[in-house]
Amino acid sequence: MRPGVVHRGGVARRRRRYPSDTSDEQWALIEPLLPAAGAGGRPEKHARRDVVDAILYVVRAGCAWRALPVDFPPWQTVYWYFNRWEQQRVTEQILPIVRRQLRADEGRDPEPSAGIIDSQSVRGADTVGRDTRGYDAGKKINGRKRFIVTDTLGLLLTTMVCSASVQDRDGAKSILLDLYLRTRVRFVYADAGFAGRLLDWATTILHTSVEIVRKPPEQRGFAVLPRRWVVERTLAWVTAHRRLARDYERHPAVSEAMIRWAAINTITRRIARGEPARRQQKYVVTPST
Repeated sequence: MRPGVVHRGGVARRRRRYPSDTSDEQWALIEPLLPAAGAGGRPEKHARRDVVDAILYVVRAGCAWRALPVDFPPWQTVYWYFNRWEQQRVTEQILPIVRRQLRADEGRDPEPSAGIIDSQSVRGADTVGRDTRGYDAGKKINGRKRFIVTDTLGLLLTTMVCSASVQDRDGAKSILLDLYLRTRVRFVYADAGFAGRLLDWATTILHTSVEIVRKPPEQRGFAVLPRRWVVERTLAWVTAHRRLARDYERHPAVSEAMIRWAAINTITRRIARGEPARRQQKYVVTPST
């Protein structure tokens, strides 16, 4: 028997012990959205909550699949579920449902009407093949580029991962098309990297308006810009999950799945908590005299 695991009713169940583990409230949100077990096969040996916790551990802690702690189900089992659920588009189905619930809890229309697009270049590990990696000359990064579109609350709408050598205005076409097919969003804010022919293409082909939020001419140094800070904060939420601090995945589709799992984790935690996360206050210790 693996340490930290108890057997109840023939199913191995582990004790909650890691910060990435789902709370009871989170699991109540996620469990009904997972596909039903196949009929007629062998009963599932491991509790699904343990499988989800193992996936979130990999995403949050950034470890390799083979480095999963021993109290989780075997890494081969967890990886099989991860791939199987992606084939069934499970994360693509869970994400809009929990996003609608959080928006409703915030007093917003469950379906957003405006979005914000941005991209982020991240270094690729040696597991990223030459055919899906590139060099971003502007950021001086060799790896991949991830595009995301969020609503005005910073909740993920859709994502796309490609080579870092792809220009923003070119890569945006794929994610804007996906946004058009998945949501009713027809107005998108963007930064100057998306300016140019993309605006006419989006208006003509997708009937979507892309508004460029530019820096004020007098601005010097860093300043928070309206609308754009929301999507940049979401990218910070994503990279707080250490598996996404750089790109380790052989296939871009797996990177996209990791981003969706990070977003699902963030949204369900916020629903369960009932309010946005708050930074811990810094305590300054002054020596007594």
